[in-house]
Amino acid sequence: MAERRVGIWLIGACGGVASTTALGLAALARGLTEPTGLVTALPRLAHPDFDEPRAFVLGGHDIRQSHFLAAVRELHARANVFNERLLSACADELEKWSANIRPGVVYQPNAAITALVDRPDVREARCPREAIDAIQTDLRAFQNSHQLDQLVVVNAASTEPPFDIGDEQQSLDRLMPALERRASRALPTSSLYAFAALDAGFPYVNLTPSPGATLPALAELARQRRVPHAGQDLKTGETLLKSVLAPLFAKRNLRVLSWVGHNILGNRDGQVLNDPENKASKVRSKDNLLATLLGYKPQSLVSIEFVESLDDWKTAWDHIHFEGFLGTKMVLQFTWQGCDSLLAAPLVIDLVRLAAFAQRRGESGPMPQTACFFKSPVGVMEHDFSRQFALLEDYLQARG
Repeated sequence: MAERRVGIWLIGACGGVASTTALGLAALARGLTEPTGLVTALPRLAHPDFDEPRAFVLGGHDIRQSHFLAAVRELHARANVFNERLLSACADELEKWSANIRPGVVYQPNAAITALVDRPDVREARCPREAIDAIQTDLRAFQNSHQLDQLVVVNAASTEPPFDIGDEQQSLDRLMPALERRASRALPTSSLYAFAALDAGFPYVNLTPSPGATLPALAELARQRRVPHAGQDLKTGETLLKSVLAPLFAKRNLRVLSWVGHNILGNRDGQVLNDPENKASKVRSKDNLLATLLGYKPQSLVSIEFVESLDDWKTAWDHIHFEGFLGTKMVLQFTWQGCDSLLAAPLVIDLVRLAAFAQRRGESGPMPQTACFFKSPVGVMEHDFSRQFALLEDYLQARG
């Protein structure tokens, strides 16, 4: 029996997360690395129907003039990650996949995103429908040229500014006419890509805090097309620890008085988040779970600052002031430093495996079983990491 072929289409293909995902898959397929960091590789979660690394074919869109191998070599030089031996061993596969990268499609981008554009063939659409059609043309060409059994679209692009939902986004009937109007603000870029993917029958995974498929009209589209989708805002650092530590305080009946988190990072994500509009989306995503986990809202502050010299090594310092027995005030502090792309990439592989698995089983709409991967999980209000993880365990056990 022929081996299945599953495509991964990466929006922001030449960014750190996407290119590290490509390198990781190439290394795993060759047996050059262990599956450390992959949740779906845990013995109690591994499923025989998950696609193996060698089954994947990669492509994507980007607004920068680069490719997978150049991107990981740049990350190697800037952040001192990977090693030359691994890069050389995987170079052929990365170059082969790089032939599938297409110039990005943009529509009304803000200044922070426009500043990243450095390739002359980036396509700027005149209306939402034009952007959707261009994206779908590329997706279908990729699917056909590689004879793919499935294709999963992953948003690994930079964070967008907040988007206000109005009447047009409440239903497909209201949205469709707005897609045809020039200069219409019917959908942000992440949702244009989500619409294109879902409408074409491809699962969509949103790693960012951008709206993606969360708008009501797009949720309706996913149900109509019977396509699964997951998101939003991948949880890899400070917020991951919040989702573990906040339940500890609640279960020990220790009252959190204030929680201050200071984040510094220096990669392109940090550069984009240096723009106040884009930063607002990320801060809101990082700060919205404490009240849910604790049952009350302590004084809280989340800051994100761009420190160029750190590059991909994001660092978070948190100060938690809490009250114990007899009114005694105490403090917990932690510092988390991790390589952003290397924390995220294995989770991308996990989510693609889970999305492809869900589609093959006829599932559609939000994927609440993936809540443990996200700061603002779609389809479920649970933020306690241990309970989120149990959702995934229960889901896979029921489908064993």
